[in-house]
Amino acid sequence: MEKVKLIKSKASQQVCRSGIRNSQNLVSLVAFTLIAVLAFLEFFVYRATWMKYEYEVDKDFSSKMRINIDITVAMKCQYIGADVLDLAETMIASDGLKYEPVNFELSPEQRLWHRTLLHIQDRLRVEHALQDVFFKAAIKGQAPIPSQRDDGMSDLTSCRIHGHLYVNKVAGNFHITVGKSIPHPRGHAHLAALISHDSFNFSHRIDHLSFGEAIPGIISTLDGTEKISSDANHMFQYFITIVPTKLNTYKVSADTHQYSVTERERAINHAAGSHGVSGIFMKYDISSLMVKVTEQHMPLWQFLVRLCGIIGGIFSTTGMLHGMVGFLVDVFCCRFQVGAYKPLTEDPMKTHEQSEPSSPCENLSEPLDIGRQLLLEQ
Repeated sequence: MEKVKLIKSKASQQVCRSGIRNSQNLVSLVAFTLIAVLAFLEFFVYRATWMKYEYEVDKDFSSKMRINIDITVAMKCQYIGADVLDLAETMIASDGLKYEPVNFELSPEQRLWHRTLLHIQDRLRVEHALQDVFFKAAIKGQAPIPSQRDDGMSDLTSCRIHGHLYVNKVAGNFHITVGKSIPHPRGHAHLAALISHDSFNFSHRIDHLSFGEAIPGIISTLDGTEKISSDANHMFQYFITIVPTKLNTYKVSADTHQYSVTERERAINHAAGSHGVSGIFMKYDISSLMVKVTEQHMPLWQFLVRLCGIIGGIFSTTGMLHGMVGFLVDVFCCRFQVGAYKPLTEDPMKTHEQSEPSSPCENLSEPLDIGRQLLLEQ
């Protein structure tokens, strides 16, 4: 029986050791799985980029600034004129602008894009971090030419003014008003005397307005703005503050400009004391600070250090888990089993020796004594 108990005890110990090894193998499997998953995620962190913003004084005042314009006005092209007058009373020639007769109403496809653009502008006012996404999506090259629908040649009551101008880097005023502009020794003038006030309608839609190099993929502040006027004599004013911006990404490197705008509009009624000239006026000023936007990502050495930290940390943690799990399995699965580690009161080998005869002669002495006793009785 004692030998059977020893065999059962050894079998229980082997089962416990097998359970500990299985639990440790499970911990190792979980550890290597975590290492693989975290290393995979860390690689995506390494590939991700972010935009770094730096500010410095803009020392370039001698170069020209480009204005990119695409505006549709609800008046015929022969009735309106666009030009720029800067702070030094210098009139900038508008030879780079084209006047194209169109309809003011958009096609269903164009209206869908316009609504999408307005939705993006609303999100940009709330989530400023979306601007980084547009910076990263910017590409080098010419802006795509917007598709034109076939309006025909009849009943084209609106005018699309699009193109670009080069102006001095000083404050100025870009405006669209009644009549074509003509140079004047004291400034400039517009020939508006022969145009009836009944034909005035400065309802407009700004499809695009940007300053600096045109970069496809970047949405400017006034893109998608649409204003509808119910009065013939109406003045729309946009006060624009331009911030020079140097953009350096992995796709493009360009000198562009960001801007903020304040809008104001009012009806012109001289009898009520509201004086002015009907039209669209964009008064811009240039900031003396320049913003440098640079796309950056994690360096390779930092990625390797973080990866080694992940692997080393998981190995250290799993080492402690190995010992803890082995201890718990040994306690709950082995020591609490009935009789698995029950201490023996006597040495089984000594008990076995005591049960065996000390010598063969002692076993033969009892039959000899019985035989002598029988002989004496006879």
